[in-house]
Amino acid sequence: MFRDPEQVCDPYQLLRYRAAALLEPLLATELLLMTPAKPTWTADNGDGTFTNPLFYEEFSDPDIIRVGDAYYMTGTTMHCMPGLPVLRSTDLVNWTLICYAFDRLDLGPAFRLEGSEIYGQGIWAPCIRYRDGTFYIFSNVNGQKTQIFTATDPAGPWTRSEAEYNCHDLTVFFDDDGRAYVVWGYRNLRIAELDQSLRRVIPGTERDLTPPDSLMGEGAHFYKVDGKYLITSAWFAGPMRMPCARADSLDGPWEINPAISIDEDFGLVEGYKIKGAGIPFTLDPPFELVPPNPAANGRLNLHQGGIVDTPDGEWWGWSMMDYNSLGRLTCLSPITWQDGWPYFGLPGNLGRTPRTWVKPSSRGEGPSPIARPWPERGDDFDGPALNPLWQWNHVPVDAKWSLDERPGHLRLHTLPASDFWWAKNTLTQRAVGPRSTVTTLLDGAGLAPGDVAGLGLFGMPWRWVGLARTDSGYEIRAFDYQTGRTITAPAATSRVWLRAECDFLTELAQLSFSTDGESFTAIGEPMIMVFQLETFQGIRYALFAYNEAGRDGGHADFDSVSVDEPHPRGLMQAIPAGETGTLVLTNAPELGLATALSTVIGRQPEPFMVEPVGLGRVALRHAGGLVSVTAGGVVTVGGITGAATHWQWMETPTGEVTLMSLTTHRFLRIAPDGTVRADSPGPTPDGKDGTRFRFAGVE
Repeated sequence: MFRDPEQVCDPYQLLRYRAAALLEPLLATELLLMTPAKPTWTADNGDGTFTNPLFYEEFSDPDIIRVGDAYYMTGTTMHCMPGLPVLRSTDLVNWTLICYAFDRLDLGPAFRLEGSEIYGQGIWAPCIRYRDGTFYIFSNVNGQKTQIFTATDPAGPWTRSEAEYNCHDLTVFFDDDGRAYVVWGYRNLRIAELDQSLRRVIPGTERDLTPPDSLMGEGAHFYKVDGKYLITSAWFAGPMRMPCARADSLDGPWEINPAISIDEDFGLVEGYKIKGAGIPFTLDPPFELVPPNPAANGRLNLHQGGIVDTPDGEWWGWSMMDYNSLGRLTCLSPITWQDGWPYFGLPGNLGRTPRTWVKPSSRGEGPSPIARPWPERGDDFDGPALNPLWQWNHVPVDAKWSLDERPGHLRLHTLPASDFWWAKNTLTQRAVGPRSTVTTLLDGAGLAPGDVAGLGLFGMPWRWVGLARTDSGYEIRAFDYQTGRTITAPAATSRVWLRAECDFLTELAQLSFSTDGESFTAIGEPMIMVFQLETFQGIRYALFAYNEAGRDGGHADFDSVSVDEPHPRGLMQAIPAGETGTLVLTNAPELGLATALSTVIGRQPEPFMVEPVGLGRVALRHAGGLVSVTAGGVVTVGGITGAATHWQWMETPTGEVTLMSLTTHRFLRIAPDGTVRADSPGPTPDGKDGTRFRFAGVE
């Protein structure tokens, strides 16, 4: 973590980022972190394909540009410090963190948790741009003017200045004639011209660009392609979607396509919600939780993103999707231009994004090196700096935390706080899905009476498990803000392991503790995790220490943190290459592909062999020939060769197999009457559309 507040990127950290970007990722991990790296999520499947999301953790409001042969991305960081991560990639799939645009942003007491707070505020909806050798990031900050960050090297240092305007979800556009414009809006879009400093709106230039409720609203991204102006946006009423507007002139008229991306949620069920919660968040616990909703209501759809071209002329889109309690995740989509519109998706299935597809830079090529923004999610606190994935909750108090006072440990000195929500120097990182277990080793020998320290799941409601020091000694505590209930257990020692097991598919978390690091005891019942609009973030792992007696106390020493992920790749189960069996519907096991094919060819049901054909694709070899698809989506057996016999093997977020035909770019479906076609646009959340399978092998 950046230790010098006068520098945006200190030399050690900058060197570390640049080395990680240049060295082979695994080698960089071993050299820089000096600990074995646990497997962590990568979108790169290692076979020339990728699987969405790009990062299985919150990366909301992303914006991407290409400069030469490299791409750069940033996104919302809200109240977390450092903020505005700058990521670099050469293939849009493998990204490396090269810097944060700022170490801290202190714009008043609320940014320091002094009397008030900026949860769900701070930095959001940034726009990254490049012109004439300078990189720019423009970002909203609640209650402040737009912040502008500039750098000649994207790895920093970045310089901050403040504009004279504040625009909701702004995007900045540099036109061919050197003029600059800002577009922003909520239920409609407005446009204004900026002066050469980019800090001021030229008087008299502000005007409506699209009328209210025209479907062009939040999250605008502005482009010029082949002489036409294009603006992508997000629309939130009804199903989430991405509309697009285009015009030959900035003065219009603007033609609006209501959805270049819609209905894509990869079949994920909308999870638990807090009933009645909105902005501002005015509810008090216990919250009434609305159970998961399997209806295809479109509330998790891909939305709010933009487009970018590759050096060889391909076009790709990116957008975010609400992923329940994990927060909002970034996904990558192939672009198909049709009638001048940049549709997300493939021919024959426009508006829908394949969860697994061929990487932009490896089309027809072999695997490429895999990189991650943070190759290691854990931290043994042995180095001179924190793992760069850590972010402080609000501005940290530098004099009250240390990596030096007890080498090999993160020391947090306790400061007065009424509860976890107000605890300063809480260190957080994004939770990672689809399932993960975070464990920390805490030495609380330095705690004073009234101190509590531990491991939290930050959100609203929040939960934590920790060690408390009372006048009579130590005790284990678990607290659930949803119920207000504190559970205690005896603490035989001040040295304890604390753990949170998080399943983001069921949205349940279990807290536990151990005195030996091997045998863990659950404390309390599994807790429901939710996404909400108070922090406006998904669940975050948190290390904390504070004094609940209203005074400065002692200190907590965290020896290490580890994060274990059972499913760090695009498939939970490997493709059963070379195996013989069938695919059965997960919601109707009596209906299987072998039985459906027997009807097609008029013979007894027989299994088939799964033959890999490269790029994560398979052919299904039946006794009657290869299973193939006609242009109309009819599934046949035998008599056809080539791409018509190839299927992209992929999974839903919950691990069911889906097969997409390379002929129709639609999914294999078995109807209730047993007929089989390749005509489904994609799996639905309720799982009743006949596209979700389980492979059943035969002995």
